[in-house]
Amino acid sequence: MEKREDEHNVLLLAPRLAASAVAENGLIRGGDAGGREEEEAGLGRRLLEENRKLWKVAGPSICMRFSGFGVTIISLAFMGHIGATELAAFALVSTVLMRFCNGILLGMASALETLCGQSYGAQQYHMLGIYLQRSWIILSSCAVLMLPIFLFTEPLLIFIGQDPKIAAIAGLISVWYIPIMFANLCNFALQMYLQAQSKNLIVTYLAFVNLGTHLFLSWLLTIKFHFGLAGVMSSMVISLWIPVSGQLIFVFCGACPLTWTGFSSEALTDLFPIIKLSLSSGVMLCLEMWYNTILVLLTGYMKNPEVTLDALSICLNINGWELMISMGFLSATGVRVANELGAGSARRAKFAIINVVTTSFSIGLALFVFFLLFRGKLSYIFTTSEEVAAAVADLSPLLAVSILLNSVQPVLSGVAVGAGWQSVVAYVNITTYYLIGIPLGAILGYVLGYHVKGVWVGMLLGTLVQTIVLLFITIRTDWDKQVEATRQRLNKWYIDGNREKADSSGSP
Repeated sequence: MEKREDEHNVLLLAPRLAASAVAENGLIRGGDAGGREEEEAGLGRRLLEENRKLWKVAGPSICMRFSGFGVTIISLAFMGHIGATELAAFALVSTVLMRFCNGILLGMASALETLCGQSYGAQQYHMLGIYLQRSWIILSSCAVLMLPIFLFTEPLLIFIGQDPKIAAIAGLISVWYIPIMFANLCNFALQMYLQAQSKNLIVTYLAFVNLGTHLFLSWLLTIKFHFGLAGVMSSMVISLWIPVSGQLIFVFCGACPLTWTGFSSEALTDLFPIIKLSLSSGVMLCLEMWYNTILVLLTGYMKNPEVTLDALSICLNINGWELMISMGFLSATGVRVANELGAGSARRAKFAIINVVTTSFSIGLALFVFFLLFRGKLSYIFTTSEEVAAAVADLSPLLAVSILLNSVQPVLSGVAVGAGWQSVVAYVNITTYYLIGIPLGAILGYVLGYHVKGVWVGMLLGTLVQTIVLLFITIRTDWDKQVEATRQRLNKWYIDGNREKADSSGSP
């Protein structure tokens, strides 16, 4: 019994010991126990090592996000060849309803990224499995509460003034999205859990299988057998459950022996603090993901909404490709910051932030130039309509600016996830997006008559202000205090590993 208590105390004190090493070594603000070694190693070696850790998480994360987004793009392309109304309806469901629901689920799952990342850095390995199970419980309950949105899509869209013809087809499409929503919640939680341990390489392989399966099935069911809308949607359902099944097999079959010891009754305890952090995370990310949704809704009330929605949907989906890279860096930033804070290393957390912001911005700048040079030409991948293609070309400069801004803003949000600042960023998002961006967009688009361009410009200004504020917060942060805050959070929710094993229902 004495030995067990000693082990418990050692685990509890791990983050404290790491943090106290800072004072013992007499390092400057933002330093850590490994600071002297880092200084001796030189900048080149530090950059090489940090980029290795960064891409170990970011690479698979980007691949999976490309795969998931690619499934939507492939579906969009096949829907466009079925008909303009089907394309508009699919765009409405995928960019409004699914963005709404995914914003909630992914946002709430990002709490798992904070907790798993910090626990892994503090070597509290068994806690990752418990947090994963708690996340599944919370996300599943949330998904059940959102089911009416998918069951009553048609009357809901008609009520808010959308075209009845588009709303009718959107109602059919939304029912197909119910199994997709449950696949997404499982996938989000598993990705957060695996990437906190840098064990998400399996995700890369599953991403390629996922994308290839959807492309083949969409061609087979839509072009070959002419199943139309049902063919595209059934292919989506099948392909999106593939990575979920693969990750579950990977975890349950012993690939994560330190962090997964089986289902535990401890997952049913202390849910309220996790729910609280999940809600803060959900609000933070929802406010970001819903921003473009409001852009789509506002343009739906303009003249010739079918062409406007089609053009804007194509632009936002192209923008989404670049955003998948930035979202991959968001995940990697969250993991790197959380791991280093959990380990008590403030200096390395700061270095990781500088490195990932620089890397992501460089990629965004290259893509900014690319889309300015090839403005409008990519639209023919998604449509054969000259009218829609011309509208896309007209919006391309705004698309390029969006890509540049999105290369930095999500990464700064990743810093917030890693440090556990979700509630602070939620307030920033409310102010910059909903009190600045949307009102400006409405004035420019409707009052001054700049239409979709005006709406988009106003909302881009909101994003710019938000990016500046987050950058200021990040620069002004005392990272030694963040190490202490992390230690307190981990110790508060810690569960003894031996007790957790005793309560486990079994180890796969």
